[in-house]
Amino acid sequence: YYSTMVVAKMAGKTPLLVSFWILLLSLSVSRSCSLTVGSGSGSANIAVVGCGVLGTSLCQQLLLSPNFSAPSVTGITKSTNRHESILATISETTGGDGGSFEVKTSQEALLEGKKFKNVVFCAPPSGFDDYPAAVKDAATDLWEGPSGGGVFVFTSSGGIYGPGVDGGTVCESSPTADPESNPRSARLLGAEKECLDRNGCVLRLAGLYTRERGAHNYWLNSGKDVAGGEEGIINLLHYDDAASACMAAILAGPSVVESKVFLISDGNPTTRKGICVSAMKDPVYSDKTMPVFNGGSSDSLGKVYDGTVSNTALSWKPKYASFDEFMSMNQK
Repeated sequence: YYSTMVVAKMAGKTPLLVSFWILLLSLSVSRSCSLTVGSGSGSANIAVVGCGVLGTSLCQQLLLSPNFSAPSVTGITKSTNRHESILATISETTGGDGGSFEVKTSQEALLEGKKFKNVVFCAPPSGFDDYPAAVKDAATDLWEGPSGGGVFVFTSSGGIYGPGVDGGTVCESSPTADPESNPRSARLLGAEKECLDRNGCVLRLAGLYTRERGAHNYWLNSGKDVAGGEEGIINLLHYDDAASACMAAILAGPSVVESKVFLISDGNPTTRKGICVSAMKDPVYSDKTMPVFNGGSSDSLGKVYDGTVSNTALSWKPKYASFDEFMSMNQK
């Protein structure tokens, strides 16, 4: 992560040499881009680490939410590659209402040394060699901590429970997969621990989707067989609903979310075949062919998420009640 990489390389250097490297780094980093969406200095000071689909949706919702008075939102990315498109998306969506928004690289955030009242870490594991360390660094270097009165939110995955057994139900306190035999779960568990040890909260998200992102898009467009039986259970969540759950955690505050784990889904699990049937109701997929499912009779049916406790605690519910409902919106 940004501080680990830079500080590790400077360890053991003389103060003069360290200062030289910091100066050189500051000169090599592009200036941050900002957008004044409205007026005011912002009563909510929020950093969103990772501005992909989820992070950008969260920034939009924070800026437009009536629950914040002129919020100050900072998106933090690894590079400047998408800064212009992120700013354009925010500007188009907010339409001149809300607070202030800027997007920085993680290196810029490190050099500025600014800390935020609320931080949401929603960058995926794929971008980091050491994911737990990245979460630790964000909580340490970017967040004011519990004393600031805000929250640190880490978006994890419901996949941390493992494959599940014959359609059994899992909840926030259910056992997680064995990290020794599941490297993906091990990374997530390590990242969750770094978050919880620092009084942050964890949102374990169901499978994320939009109209053109998700398992349905790959299965119906790739032309490849699907690994797994057609009756295998899949739990889903729209990206916008995942973002609204993050915002709900911020609004709930530390008294509700500190050091807690939440399970977030739309509450309407479907099956692998069901995903394809629902997707094919949309004109984008209406001419596609149902893929072949390669599951065997001995395959586990998977698991069903029960996030009712989380929904109640966060006073949250999804905008899109099910994947089928969402994909039927554009049905002819």
